[in-house]
Amino acid sequence: MDLGQNMNSSIEYTRKFFVDLSRLAVLVILNIIPIVNLIVAGYYVKTIRETPSSDSPPRLEQYGDLWVDGLKIVIAIIAYMIVPLVLIVVGASSLFAGFTWGAYGPGIVMLPAGLGVTLLIAGVILAFAVAIIMAMAVVHMVKTGSFGKAFAVDEILGIIGKIGWGEYILWLIIVFVFAVTVGAVGQIPAIGWIISLVISPVFGVFTSRSAALMYTDAVSLGAATAAPAAPSEKKFCMACGAQIPKGATYCPLCGKSQ
Repeated sequence: MDLGQNMNSSIEYTRKFFVDLSRLAVLVILNIIPIVNLIVAGYYVKTIRETPSSDSPPRLEQYGDLWVDGLKIVIAIIAYMIVPLVLIVVGASSLFAGFTWGAYGPGIVMLPAGLGVTLLIAGVILAFAVAIIMAMAVVHMVKTGSFGKAFAVDEILGIIGKIGWGEYILWLIIVFVFAVTVGAVGQIPAIGWIISLVISPVFGVFTSRSAALMYTDAVSLGAATAAPAAPSEKKFCMACGAQIPKGATYCPLCGKSQ
């Protein structure tokens, strides 16, 4: 499916999230509790794992397993971002130390101002570059069931290549705009923070579903290109009628379970 179909499908999927308001309420509450909120991240993992075989958001259960899955996501993100963050912190700190040299005396070891700026800029650029890969790396980790696959950069770049770099970057921009919008809503006086608390898990489910759909489309395309099935090894989707590989458990075109 193209990006427009992806977005429409993900919006329709997320709309079903409001069928069970008790589930949403629990996620909102869990999301505001430090450490415990890893359960919410684990719920996003479950959303990715069940895409596209399920047409509705997953049930909220097995909290311990969800917490562990959420912890894996956080560890993977930290591992990806540790170098950019170090560069940003060191570069910014060197500039701050330069401004406060007179107050704190000569005991502070400073980097030259030019080097500090260079490290800061390099850290920001690297953070953006890493974030581009990291989004699909998380999905790759979940779909393969292997934590190490989060760092299989060659495989991840190959998947992004099958999606199409232009379409993938456009998807990232759209998700970023949505995220900024959610943040802006949170700035509405008095009620903004409440609206933001409700929207945040909904946005997380939408993003997880959309990313997983892109991934499954790319993987299905790669499998079909690598090993085209013989006519006798084909079947037709029960939902849309498209011709698909005989062993497919879901339709690469419409995502319906077979």
